[in-house]
Amino acid sequence: MSEQTVKLDILSDPICPWCFIGKTNLEQALANVPYHPFVIEWHPFQLNPEMPDSGMDRRAYLEGKFGGKEAAVKAYAPVVEYAEKLGLNINFEGMKRTPNTLDAHRLIHWAGIEQKQNQAVDALFTAYFVEARDIGDHEVLADVADSIGMDASVVRKLLNSDADRDDIRNRDAHSRKMGVNSVPTFIVASQHAVPGAQPPEMWEKVIADILSQLETSPA
Repeated sequence: MSEQTVKLDILSDPICPWCFIGKTNLEQALANVPYHPFVIEWHPFQLNPEMPDSGMDRRAYLEGKFGGKEAAVKAYAPVVEYAEKLGLNINFEGMKRTPNTLDAHRLIHWAGIEQKQNQAVDALFTAYFVEARDIGDHEVLADVADSIGMDASVVRKLLNSDADRDDIRNRDAHSRKMGVNSVPTFIVASQHAVPGAQPPEMWEKVIADILSQLETSPA
């Protein structure tokens, strides 16, 4: 078995339901193929880069984005259906605000420095989609950090500063310039972009193809 690794870069936003679904599908595939070659890194992409820092009322946001309540419900129907099939308990009714996610992306970045990036992404998805918490709130983010073993007091100080704000914005802008316009987007080996919440079967096939290529390639 080859011990070579392959980078899997994931562009995502912690308030994107398809990103939550996509991560769940990917992890099911990785559990089914535990010898997968992927080394995963998460990257920032804001669905709403112009969102006010304090966020906004979720109902007003959705109705403004989709053109009314009925259109918003229709747009989210496939999300609800798919999430239920996966057993994901998304608490749409409990969500009151749509946050600006810049600070959540900063937390994911800092978690990566401590090799806890995946845990941070998981914890943010749970906080937002399951617990219906405002992940734009600094105290919520500090609590999320604490839950994965980060120093909440340090995170709180960083959040109250401008640390890495420009870096997150620049990385987001770079992705858009490269042609990314929706998330989740998965980039395999810095070459192949895979858009959307692909099913586990697709990922298992990709892994099988990669492993086959690694086995036949010269060391």
